This record gives sequence, structure tokens and C-alpha cells, in this order.
Amino acid sequence: MLRYAYLLSYTIPVATLISLNQQGFLAYSALAYAFGLLPLLEFLLPAPKGNPAPAQEARLKADRFYDWILYLMVPVQYGLLIRFCDAIASAPDASLATRVGHITAMGVSCGVIGINVAHELGHRAKPFERVLARLLLATSLNWQFFVEHNRGHHKNVSTPDDPESARLNESLYAFWIRAVRDSMVNAFKLDQKEMLAGITFECALSGAIFFVSGGAAAVGFFFAAMFGVLLLQSVNYIEHYGLQRRELAPGRFEPVTPRHSWDADPFLSRAILFELSRHSDHHAFASRKYPILRHHAGSPKMPTGYPGMILLALVPPLWRSVVHPLIQPAGSAPQNR
Repeated sequence: MLRYAYLLSYTIPVATLISLNQQGFLAYSALAYAFGLLPLLEFLLPAPKGNPAPAQEARLKADRFYDWILYLMVPVQYGLLIRFCDAIASAPDASLATRVGHITAMGVSCGVIGINVAHELGHRAKPFERVLARLLLATSLNWQFFVEHNRGHHKNVSTPDDPESARLNESLYAFWIRAVRDSMVNAFKLDQKEMLAGITFECALSGAIFFVSGGAAAVGFFFAAMFGVLLLQSVNYIEHYGLQRRELAPGRFEPVTPRHSWDADPFLSRAILFELSRHSDHHAFASRKYPILRHHAGSPKMPTGYPGMILLALVPPLWRSVVHPLIQPAGSAPQNR
């Protein structure tokens, strides 16, 4: 990836801001960009598969430029949240179409910035970066992700014990319910103290929005956060759908390999989502920084990037017709694609 390609991630907050400053159907600009223009471009553009040379990895890992791109997303996300609340509070007579457009725009930001950037920072070792991850997750009312993802999902991925690994023939809609419910339960089991701290902070944030911007803004914030959570769970759905680790003994599963995560090579998804779509390498090396995540020839490959695959998952028969032929039978040797 070119050094400045990751700045494309800022096209999401720009599209969100444009939406928040528009009325009527122009308020859907962020949604149209994320799930209209981006899938189309990814269909047309090449999908590079190259990896950083070993000599480059140390330089990329040490380059603070890649860290600051992430850090600056925190004030950007909170700035968008302030603008979102102001957009609702300053236009109490706005049409329903405008309201929904603003909520979906903020929801896109919650999913892409509030959760995805937090995902990258939450895997870092520095306490400062992990605090930033929590602050971002609070904007999506999804503090539990910090607990369950790091300590639950990465341990149990592609097993029946993981609520965020989609099962073969499970629809996206059934998965949403199971994943949201069970990930919250698992997070409380893993760390009740952390969860109580998170809920307290999220309640304080929601209360501040209510007292400063009013009840309509607080309700809008809740629905925008839930939209972001559903985006997260849609990503979880496509990342591990139908992939299973073999059970070697009761409760003991084979190690995680590249065969247990779907990868996607399209350029725009990789840049905007900070290489999240190189998911196989992320599960093999969770602390590996995003610029040095690698392509694995043996991992199952999505036919397009994340935005297009989410759209596909919204239509279960179409999803199955495209994805099922690509799933390797359990225990089979990896295929190069």
C-alpha cells in the first residue's frame, strides 16, 4: 500500500459531515458513498495482493505516521457526534427522511471509526492507545467489544463457543440477534468490573447528550450507535462465515490457521478499514500493526470487498449461492487462490 493511501479512511468522516449538513435524501450521502460508490469502485479496480518485504516491516512498524492517523480519529469522531447532536437539536421539525439520513450517516461513522479504529487500538500494548480505544467504543455504546473481542473472540474464533463466528447456513439477521446478545453476556462473564465501568461511561455520555442537546438527540444517538453495532456484526458475519476449527478433543480445537478467516484484497476496503480485511494474518498475529498485515494465499477469499459483501449478506439466498462454493471442507488442504 502507498504511504498515504490510509488517508482514504478520512473519506468516511467527510461523507458523514456532508450528510449531517444536508436535508432530505442528500442526508444519505454517507450511506450512498459507503454502500454505493465504494462497492462499485471495488468491482472495477484491481485488488493488489503484495506483502511488505521483511526489510520494510520494521520501518513500517516504527513509523509514527501510521499511529497518528488512528489517534486523530478520536477527536474527529467526537466532533462528528457533536455535529450530529446539533443537527438534530437545531432542526426539531426536520422530516423523517432527514432524521433517518442523519442517523445512518452517524451510524456509518460509529461502525467505521468508533468501532473499527478502536479495534486496531484495542490490540495495542500501550495503555494510552487502549484508553483511546475505549473512548471510541463509547461513541457506539459498544464498550463490551473491548472485553469480548480481545479475550473471547480471538480465543474461540470459528468454534461453537464464539458468538461472533457465523455458522454455515445462518442468516445475517439471525446472526445479528445471537451475536449482539451473547457477546454482551460473554463480556460480563469475562470482566464484570470493566463492563460496569464502560456502562457508567456510556450512560454519562448519553446523559450529557440529553442535557445539552435534548431527548431527540439522545434517542438519535442511541439508534446511530445501534446502526454502528449492526455494521460491526455484519463485518463479523462475513469474516468467519461457515469456517470451523476441528475439535481435537471435547472442548479443545485445532489452532487457528489462515483457513479460519475470510480475506478480501480490494484496495479501498483495505485502506479505509486499516487492513481489517487481511483478517487471517490479524488472527494469527493480533498485535501486528495494520500496515504490515499480510496476504495469505491459503485463506478463503471474498470475491469483493467488505461493503459489497455486506450488501450480499443482506440477501441470504444470494449470499449462499456466491459464498458456499468458496468454502473449503473441514480438514481439507488450503487452496491457493
